[in-house]
Amino acid sequence: MRDTNSTRRDESVVEVNPVMSAYSRRARVFVAIFAATALTLFAILLAAPFRPLVDSFSGDLAFVSARLITALGGKCFQHGAILSSPAKGFAMEVRDGCNGVNVVILLWAAILAYPSTLKWKLLGLGGGLAAIQAVNLLRLVSLFYLGQYSPSIFEFAHLYLWESLIIIDGMIVFGFWTKHATNR
Repeated sequence: MRDTNSTRRDESVVEVNPVMSAYSRRARVFVAIFAATALTLFAILLAAPFRPLVDSFSGDLAFVSARLITALGGKCFQHGAILSSPAKGFAMEVRDGCNGVNVVILLWAAILAYPSTLKWKLLGLGGGLAAIQAVNLLRLVSLFYLGQYSPSIFEFAHLYLWESLIIIDGMIVFGFWTKHATNR
């Protein structure tokens, strides 16, 4: 038997919390701007007119890596984006995915989508690029040494370990940046 005196709630009515609604809207705007910016930047990265610039950047990373290896007492030859150790019979090429540009693009898209002042966005773009490339140089130097002494560890470090660490670096940079860039 049903109690006819009880208040029945109309299930078609949805209560909207104005704070949650504003938060959801900001989140949707962030995701939309992030996706559009990331797609645009990746399209630019892959566009033929920009390929020489990307290849030159990879070569510059190889150059700096070779100088760091030499400064650390290692023997390294660099030709374009290729680092080699003829004595050990090892060579590696800094290519797309190895140059950190993919993670930089994702970080930049997040920074540009996040609500902050132009000054803080520019600081985030420059600082983020520097932070990711600093870790990436450490990655390249360590992979050069690993490749000479343990091909199996090189493969694991190249495909899984450093790939994850570079992404985590980007996430940490974004978190640090948002903490300082919010409400400025």
